Parts: sequence; structure tokens; C-alpha cells
Amino acid sequence: MLFNSLDFLWFFPLIAVVYFSTPAAWRIVVLLAAGLWFYASWEPSYLLILFACIFAAHFGALAIDRSSQRRRTFWLVISMLIPFGMLLAFKYYNFFADTVQQLGRRIDSSFNPPLLRFALPVGISFFTFKTMSYLFDVHRGATPAEHSFLKTATYVSFFPQILAGPIERAGNFLPQLDRKHAVDAGRITDGLALMLWGLFKKAVIADNLAVVVNWVYLAPENYKGLPLIVATYTYAFQIYCDFSGYSDMAIGAARVLGFSTMKNFNRPYAATSVGEFWRRWHISLSTWFRDYVYIPLGGNRVALWKWTRNVMIVFLISGLWHGSYWTFIIWGGLHGLFLVGERLLTPAFSRAAQTVRLNTYPRVVTALRVGLTFNLVAFSWVFFRSETVGDALYITQHLFEGLDRGFTEALAVFRSDDLILAAILVAVLFTAQYIRRAQGALEWLRRRPSYVRWAVYAVLVLAIVNLRPEHNTGFIYLQF
Repeated sequence: MLFNSLDFLWFFPLIAVVYFSTPAAWRIVVLLAAGLWFYASWEPSYLLILFACIFAAHFGALAIDRSSQRRRTFWLVISMLIPFGMLLAFKYYNFFADTVQQLGRRIDSSFNPPLLRFALPVGISFFTFKTMSYLFDVHRGATPAEHSFLKTATYVSFFPQILAGPIERAGNFLPQLDRKHAVDAGRITDGLALMLWGLFKKAVIADNLAVVVNWVYLAPENYKGLPLIVATYTYAFQIYCDFSGYSDMAIGAARVLGFSTMKNFNRPYAATSVGEFWRRWHISLSTWFRDYVYIPLGGNRVALWKWTRNVMIVFLISGLWHGSYWTFIIWGGLHGLFLVGERLLTPAFSRAAQTVRLNTYPRVVTALRVGLTFNLVAFSWVFFRSETVGDALYITQHLFEGLDRGFTEALAVFRSDDLILAAILVAVLFTAQYIRRAQGALEWLRRRPSYVRWAVYAVLVLAIVNLRPEHNTGFIYLQF
């Protein structure tokens, strides 16, 4: 059941009505049942994996909480074996087995581990990371162990977040289960408005941009120069609208039900450095790696070479988290190298800017830094989007080839209607981002007269109905 499907269009209102019609003491049962129903709609057998994570989270946290200091780490490791083991088995076993097979063929080795044939359980990267974050937080004393099995199960299976996040922390979510969420018209309206905007970003902007991207990236060897550049830039906005659209819908759905969840995106393409980009992009994942990998490794309070090691470990693992393909690992490695390069080269760039007195024009400096950051991020998306490493290398080697051709001739590979619509939609996105910069789009809309608000809602609905592509597409991050 996708957020952008007709099934969800009746599922969510039904759950919201039942939830608010149920006495407060029993609402947690409604949330748990909704989460299990929502997840089982993909494949009922996946519930076994979800239940395994729930049991590991609940009983593992209790064992850690009740143990002496010496035994807490032991129970942490034991509890982690279930979520981490399932993630390793379902998502990464075939990747490592295939890698070993290829190495074996190169060295004529007889060792040939078999490949397993099964579908990747949807959302497994997200609810296993949520489970592990809870266990980590209990172990380090940041969050008390929850004694109610129902509450732990609801936390892990909360349906707005189970498929693609945000990866909510237990310390923020669990206390909210004890609150009586009254029917609040303002809160519900805000939540529905955020869901509508998220659906617009996905169904109208992202899915229409995908037409331009797929035209090139499904057969990149047929193109050189400007078509590759246009498709790569377009993909940068497609993946942002696709994933942030999902996050908006998830956060909005939770808000309708009375829950406050963490922000997952904060205008990432306005970042002035790659480091800042990662403080704005997929915030729930970047803070997960910061708190549970980067800081335990020593963070930035270590020698330069150790800091470089820490950064590269975090981003290589982050790349692997996104998918068991070398393209994702290279993508993560590139971001690690960008961060290391920033730290090493920033002092030299600052001195050069002072020398040419560029620092007297701070807006110019900011624009240059935003432009450089965006181009580095867009370049890395080539590896993220490409089907194979070979395709990615071809694209990077031919990005600037044939630029002497006429602009019109170079873009003739696309349909003009697709390009015009893509340009208009990106302009709409920039306008919304500009409004959000000052006070937030929802806050801006809330202060408008009612006829303006309803006109905006009507335009978004009409756009979703009339401008979405013919075929409904899934969210990009569901594959992770």
C-alpha cells in the first residue's frame, strides 16, 4: 500500500476516524493494528520479520535495563543479532556471496557460496535501524526501557514511518503514546496540508521529472554531453521531491493523529557545503550514523587521519545501507571524499577569497558555495541513479562531450512538452522553497485568508489529478 495509491486514500481516513472514535486507553491498539495491517498489505509473511524486530526491541531493552553494567553490553549484542542479522541476511548476503563468486572465478577457487532467491522485505532498512537505535539508547541510558509490549510494538510498526522513515527515536515517540490526542482542527488541517504538498511533490513534480531522467538513464550509452547533464540535474530534483514528498506525507499523517515527529529535510540544496548538506538531507539517517557510528569512533575529536578514517567509514556504510550495489558504495565514498576535501581545502579557499577581496561580497561567496555544493552532490547522484558502475563511468566520462553542438540540437532527444513541464515544476519547487526560507510554507499559508488557503489546496488537488503521469510509480526509497 503506497501513500500515493487509492488504497491509502481510504485506509488513512478510516484509521483516523476509528482512532479518534476509540477511547484513549484503547487507541494504542488501533495504531498497532493499523501498522500491522499496513505492512501486511505488501506481503503477510513479512510480519514474521517485523515481529522478530519487535520482540528483540522489547525484551532486549528490558534485559539491558535490568542488567548490571558489565552485562548490559552482552545483552545489547545479543539483542542486536536479530535486527542486524536479518538486515544482513535479506539485504546483503547475495551481494557478498556474488562478490565472493566473482573473486573465486578470477582466482579459480572452488568456493562458490549459493545465492538466495527471495524478495527484499519492504522497509527493512528503516524498521531495523529504528529497533537498533532504541536498543543503543537504552544501553547508553538516553532512553528508559519501555515496559509495555504494546507501546514497543507500536513504536516499531507505526505505519506512517515503517516503510521509509523518518527513523524516529524512541525517546521522542514513546512518551507521546501516553498523551490523549484530542481532535484539533488546526493540527489536522496542517497535517492534511502537509500530506497534500508531499503528494504533489511526489505525484506531480518527481514523477514528471522521472520521465526526463529515465529517457537518458535507461540507455545512457546513446547520449553524450547536454542530455546527460540535463538528466543528471533533473534527477537531483526528482529524488529530492520523491523522498521529501514521502517524508512530508509521513510527518503529516502522524500530525493528523496527534504525533510530532522529527524533520527529515531542510532545504538541502541551499547548503553551502557538503557537510551542511548532510545536516539538511535525510536528517533522521544522518543523525543516526552520527550518534551510533561517527561519535563512537571518536567523531572529530581525534587526529586528522583518524577523523578521515571515521568519515570514510560512515559514508561507505551509508552507501551500503542504501543498497547492496557498488554504485551506492561509490556514491557514499564520494561524499566522504568531498567532506575530507572540504576540511583540507577550506582554509586555502578562505585565504584566496581574502586576497582577491571576494569576502567583501558575502552574497556572492554564498552563491558560489551553494553552486559548488549542489554540483558536487549532483555529480554523486550519477552513481546513485545508474544501473551499473559501467553506466556511471560512461556518463561521467561523456558529460562534457559534444557541448559544441547547438543547444536546440542537443535537447532534441527529449520531448519539448516534457522539458517545459519539468522546468515549470522545478520553478514551483524553488518558489515554495523561497517561501519556506523565511517562515515555513505551512506557517505562511496559515496566515493567508481562508479563500487563499482553499485556492492553494484546490490547485494542488487539480494538479495531482491532471498532471500526474499515467502510470503510478513507487517511492524511490522503498527499494532501500
